[in-house]
Amino acid sequence: MAKGASISGFPEWLPSERVVEQRVIDTLREVFELNGFIGIETRAVETGASLLKKGETSKEIYLLSRLQEVGHESDTPVEERLGLHFDLTVPLSRYVVENSGALAFPFKRWQIQKVWRGERPQEGRFREFVQADIDVIGNGDLPDHYEVELPLVMVAALERLREYGLPKATVHANNRKLSEGFYRGLGLTDVEGVLREIDKLDKIGADEVAKLLVSECGANEDQARACLELASLTAADGAELTERFDALAAAHGITSEGETAEAYALAKQGLDTLAMIVDEAAAIRPGSVIADLKIARGLDYYTGSVYETFLDGAASLGSICSGGRYDNLASQGNKKYPGVGLSIGLSRLVSYMLHTAGAHASRVSPAVVMVAVWSEDERAASNRIANTLRSRGIAADVAPTAVKIGKQIKYADKLGIPYVWFPGQEGAGDEVKNIVSGDQLEADATSWEPDTVNARQTVVM
Repeated sequence: MAKGASISGFPEWLPSERVVEQRVIDTLREVFELNGFIGIETRAVETGASLLKKGETSKEIYLLSRLQEVGHESDTPVEERLGLHFDLTVPLSRYVVENSGALAFPFKRWQIQKVWRGERPQEGRFREFVQADIDVIGNGDLPDHYEVELPLVMVAALERLREYGLPKATVHANNRKLSEGFYRGLGLTDVEGVLREIDKLDKIGADEVAKLLVSECGANEDQARACLELASLTAADGAELTERFDALAAAHGITSEGETAEAYALAKQGLDTLAMIVDEAAAIRPGSVIADLKIARGLDYYTGSVYETFLDGAASLGSICSGGRYDNLASQGNKKYPGVGLSIGLSRLVSYMLHTAGAHASRVSPAVVMVAVWSEDERAASNRIANTLRSRGIAADVAPTAVKIGKQIKYADKLGIPYVWFPGQEGAGDEVKNIVSGDQLEADATSWEPDTVNARQTVVM
């Protein structure tokens, strides 16, 4: 990232870093569209009422004010003010409702766009950053097979980025119904509170979470211990998951009979869906999705499956892709638009690729060729050559000044442009020099082709 930036949390990539970011964006978009997702872009602002649907994140919202309103913001209720969106899911829910008559359902969309979040900046976490989302929205209902499809699409996209140094990605999945049913079976009523505290496990550890469950959620020590036991369960297949959950539930008196029957039925509904996700994902891409019952996703609009994605050997990075099923976020009267979605923190991922994985651009400039200029009087001839190359799809630049040829070559080399074109003089033909290999050959702008390797502006390790 560019040094000396004066506003913390607002990254500005250097040109070579921007090449890496753009390659990641292009790769994700290609994979998303290969799987039938449609690209959209939504406005940067939403009403406070829409943004506050996520409750716990209200402290992260950047509200907008015109200069003449400064000092008088309290005159307008927060719900009526405009704020910058801090994710792409809430804007999507509004977009779907407003455009439902023009959309084909299920609506599969991808979106790569900046968001703003007023949290404390730290390594890999920014206040302004790019997210890359895929969601499927249904009209009235949504088949649960999409809860398998979306994590597999994200894994496929992240797999494509491994050639740029990204480690293997694994999706850890849970189901909110499973967790809620278990908590209610224990006698806990503040389910959202428990989920928010369990979501902090990786940050503060089991002992601190247990204290919070007691002090903030009304749990006793035995209930807190049981919640942590549930969070410790992982499984790579549905049968193992079912066996381990049933044993834990029985140990705490949560069964299909008696006072806990309703809670057990809810947990079993979530358990069956999670087992299905793990098994069907394994049949297509073994090892890509595992059940991990500590995944909670503290945001309160998730209603079913929840996901977090981790990179092998990069525990300090945390989750780089998260999401879940939401049935109640978008509605219009009695009609609901349930959805399931996943989001990659793209800026965070790019930061890791640049500073830890060592990804870098093969060259800064997209130009393959820089056309030299013998003198300013002859610049028109150089421009004609460049335009001929461009008309054939070959990216070309023209030297900025007619300085000594050696300095023009150094300028091209600094930008990583592999070829320098020398216009012919006094009846001689043009020549092009590969400044990487040193080879120099006669060339015609109407037919010359660059070497395939040198023609691409690539990301390498």
